[in-house]
Amino acid sequence: MDANHEASERARLRVSVGQHSDRGRKPVNQDFHGLWVPREPLLSAKGIAIALADGISSSAVSHIASETAVTGFLEDYYCTSETWSVKKSAQRVMAATNAWLHAQTRQSQHRHDNDKGYVCTLTVMVIRSTTAHVLHVGDARIHRLRGGAIEQLTEDHRVRISNDRSYLGRALGLAPHVEIDYHTRGVECGDLFLLTTDGVHEYVDTSAMATTLAAHADDLDLAARTLVDLALERGSPDNLTAQIVRIDALPAPRADEITRLSTTLPCPPLLQEGQEFDGYRIVRSLHASSRSHVYLAKDIDTGAAVALKIPSLDLRHDPGYLERLLMEEWTARRIDSGHVVKAWTPERPRAYLYTVWEFIEGHTLAQWMAAHPAPSLDAVRAIIDQVAKGLQAFHRLEIIHQDLRPDNILIDGRGAVTLIDLGSARVAGISEYRSDEVPPGTEQYSAPEYFLGEPGTSASDIYSLGVIAYQMLTGRLPYGTAVAQVRTRAAQRKLAYASVLDETREIPAWLDGVLAKAVSPQPEQRYAELSEFLHDLRHPPGSGARSRVPLVERHPLVFWKCLSLALAIALVIVAAYR
Repeated sequence: MDANHEASERARLRVSVGQHSDRGRKPVNQDFHGLWVPREPLLSAKGIAIALADGISSSAVSHIASETAVTGFLEDYYCTSETWSVKKSAQRVMAATNAWLHAQTRQSQHRHDNDKGYVCTLTVMVIRSTTAHVLHVGDARIHRLRGGAIEQLTEDHRVRISNDRSYLGRALGLAPHVEIDYHTRGVECGDLFLLTTDGVHEYVDTSAMATTLAAHADDLDLAARTLVDLALERGSPDNLTAQIVRIDALPAPRADEITRLSTTLPCPPLLQEGQEFDGYRIVRSLHASSRSHVYLAKDIDTGAAVALKIPSLDLRHDPGYLERLLMEEWTARRIDSGHVVKAWTPERPRAYLYTVWEFIEGHTLAQWMAAHPAPSLDAVRAIIDQVAKGLQAFHRLEIIHQDLRPDNILIDGRGAVTLIDLGSARVAGISEYRSDEVPPGTEQYSAPEYFLGEPGTSASDIYSLGVIAYQMLTGRLPYGTAVAQVRTRAAQRKLAYASVLDETREIPAWLDGVLAKAVSPQPEQRYAELSEFLHDLRHPPGSGARSRVPLVERHPLVFWKCLSLALAIALVIVAAYR
């Protein structure tokens, strides 16, 4: 084995596992447990998943619920998008399982008695990179043993009525919706995680747990079996399950494939027209900046026109920038939208660090704006609609663009709009364990929260889109250049929005309020969704479907207050005539 392969093996997450389950003194074991250690690339992308479920003793079908919860999670979690965070992926899967279990109960003969339905607890731990993600519903428990000290990581969702009476306050299948506890813990080599159902931990205290784990550190299956046997000896009447996971090796910081490529591939030289480079023939330079150089090239094998992006001379010694350059291509491959530039997939290995993109013949929105200083409102809407569709494809995958500006928007000869330059995009599933910070985009289009050091959200992209719409209509910015100079919340509240209305352009008065909301300095005051912004750009207040929404739905509190007042007046009138 060569040195590079040895380093790769050391950098991989590795665990040892021990498990044991017993029906104990009950006729049927309603516990169910499982663990999945996937191969690469899923190991780095999604981590190792451990799941433990416990059915309720009053139900004859809760063992089905337990098995469904565990197997469903271990199968479905790994089918979620790689761009999703662990939290979103796991919660989506658990919520779907909860809804299915609840529906099964509603369709059964026990639809009015949850105690006999498809109900179970579910406790999940996902270990990805150097972080343990804990998701929990019910009264199973997770303990962590580190340095001889044992710590309980979950909280029981059991409501105590008296010393001998209690009930589950939360469980899968109890209701159409479920509240799921979520938190994270840092992981170190040598950490031991112990998952148990209540049949074990109610009869084995933490001191005995720690002693047993230490005594059988070399045989985790034996340690799990010993804990179950000890609980039985101490009188446990319930099913008993114990799972033990020991962390044997952790990946080095940022030890994913993107980082490996960014540190092992050499940067290419600046390219010249007619030059052959890594299977491509350079046609001409398209763009050059302090960040990158972009060239039009032709694939020599296929003749396809592509755009090659290479790092600039200034930044090729910056590991964070090189990683983001490759992340841009990785991100693009996961977004499926006709309004987002597509990454090219070469059929041959690369000898240098660069990215390959589809070539789009067109001009930037900045160039379009220069050529159309007074566009019609319909022309602006047509472009904003397409940009928003591209952004929606980002947001569905928990990706924030973070650098939306006219220079990053291309318009082809047919008027089709495409978002380009994903180098500042923030991917939730990656940002959980990346240590580098992606800088915000161009200052005049960046949301105010970036200048407070806060991470971007979908509201930040909505702000940038609002600024672009405002600029297309007016030729100026809603706050001038003041936003980038403001570094406190108090100062941001003093930012003065400049009305879009003036004597030189025919812009509807109601549109001013729409744009002011989109570019509000406070994220919570902006539109919650892009679709709402697009709707209001085309529909004056009081028109369309929104005006037909009943008052009781739009303002329920006002509706009931008015109704109560009317009833009170009616009672006074009736009493006066008696």
